Amino acid sequence: MLKRIVLTSVLGWLSFSGLHAQVLTDSLQIEGNYRVFHFHKPAVGQQPQSLAFVMHGSGGDGKGMMRGTEKAEQEAQATRTLLVYPDGYKRYWNECRKASPALANKEDVNEQAFFAGMIEYFERHYGIQPKQVFAVGTSGGGHMAYKLALTMPDRFRAVTAIIANLPDTNNLDCTPAGKPVPVLIINGTEDNVNPYQGGVVDLGPNMNMGRVRSTDRTFAYWAELAGYRGKPTMEKLPDTDPSDGRTVERYTYQAKGKPEVVLLKVIGGKHDYPKDIDVHVEALRFFQRQLR
Repeated sequence: MLKRIVLTSVLGWLSFSGLHAQVLTDSLQIEGNYRVFHFHKPAVGQQPQSLAFVMHGSGGDGKGMMRGTEKAEQEAQATRTLLVYPDGYKRYWNECRKASPALANKEDVNEQAFFAGMIEYFERHYGIQPKQVFAVGTSGGGHMAYKLALTMPDRFRAVTAIIANLPDTNNLDCTPAGKPVPVLIINGTEDNVNPYQGGVVDLGPNMNMGRVRSTDRTFAYWAELAGYRGKPTMEKLPDTDPSDGRTVERYTYQAKGKPEVVLLKVIGGKHDYPKDIDVHVEALRFFQRQLR
């Protein structure tokens, strides 16, 4: 699947947890395109076991995603997880939305080869366990997380999609493998970009991404694929920031021998992160549950 792969290394520095943590930037050449990713170099004596890709939204980049993930990095260190922040192709992903006008989609860049190459890279250089690989993405990065679960379920232990719904059936250009995967979805009910009730995702001039399913349909897709029927359990999370006008409800499908499927419904949430929870910490804790 991987054609010629060429590695390049660039070193940078970033203040993290009050210390100067070394940030490494590296790349793989995938079918003629250099694909870039960033990560904090593990401290001496800290051997990571798990790998979690953190994907930016449409128009973003990996280093931008690093800002504001300090709590997640601390959680990752405690659980021996290495967080990796890849760059999309020209700031976008070739995810499963057929209508996407992004060059990544138009040129049909090989995302599966990119992620498979990164997994092999971190196995080889850092001893990552191949059965402990995860992905979490925001918005367009959430769509990329869905694509990984749909098309590479044997390589990903679990995924999390934030403020993203699956493409509607007539806007889906991926071929699902049909294998259930643990999935966590975090969506806001008042999101005017990724409509909670489904509809068109319009990112501005010349960036109409086509229709997506509702969050309920997206949640049901993964739950039904995992073999669940009936209603999920529901609990209200503590309203730790009453001033933001939002609350969070957790809906869970969980049974022995089946993948866990969870929806965090942010009541009043928009196309952003709620203040009541740290979405990336929630993702990492969800990932850790899949290893028990």
